[in-house]
Amino acid sequence: MVEVLKAGLYDTIQDVGRFGCQEFGVPMSGVMDQYSAALANSILGNPINDAVMESVVVGPYLKFNQQTALCISGADMNARLNDLEIKTNIAYPVKSGDILKLGSCNYGCRSYVAVLGGFQTEFEMGSRSMYEGITASHKLNKGAMLPILKRSNCVLDSYASVKIDVHHFETQELEVYKGAEFEKLDEIQQQKVMSLKYSISKDSNRMAYLLNETIDNSLKGIITSLVLPGTVQLTPSGQLIILMRDCQTTGGYPRILQLTKNSINRLSQKFTSNNISFKCI
Repeated sequence: MVEVLKAGLYDTIQDVGRFGCQEFGVPMSGVMDQYSAALANSILGNPINDAVMESVVVGPYLKFNQQTALCISGADMNARLNDLEIKTNIAYPVKSGDILKLGSCNYGCRSYVAVLGGFQTEFEMGSRSMYEGITASHKLNKGAMLPILKRSNCVLDSYASVKIDVHHFETQELEVYKGAEFEKLDEIQQQKVMSLKYSISKDSNRMAYLLNETIDNSLKGIITSLVLPGTVQLTPSGQLIILMRDCQTTGGYPRILQLTKNSINRLSQKFTSNNISFKCI
């Protein structure tokens, strides 16, 4: 078991997501930054779908009640194992009684803790991803006990580290495709959408990122249609909404852009007031 001694700002257990349930209105969910989560699992030799802990901005304190190994990837949250500084993107053995502390971010905003075999929390509708109404809890609180696989031997074959991809965290340019309703914008609107530098609203979360800047919008709503993580919707007020992993399955706002998979990952490492721009591919 792993005990949550102190909860961070927003900690959840996530895997790659919940698929085949969208017809019932159930979001895909899953890790916001699939690149970083997969990296942590891969360094440990786990399948990339093994469940990890996702923390936002400020991380938790965790006590390990059995031996295992861990790897942290994504945002650098000044991690310390038994008060000794540890690095991201490298595996560390953990003994029973060890305490991991995650602090605030040096860069990025989402950090991922992977353990050998993944966290063995509740499995609902094909996924361990926490989501309100699907799993018993939608986030981790102090005192939570998280099952992990028992390991009789956690000697690591390698302590090699993976170089941090600085571009993943620093780039402001997000690659996008034209959305289903993009051509309904006039030429001036299209140019403005693609040329503006946007800042991220404080109201952003796992469901959607809102952008502060607006464009003139005269488009009518659409018949409720399919939306996906990465869909960029244009609201009647001219505000852009970028849907993220916990987004709804349908929507009635024009879908003017669609982020690539890499762009969703990179956007998930942005926080309030960070800037982004779009590049059409």
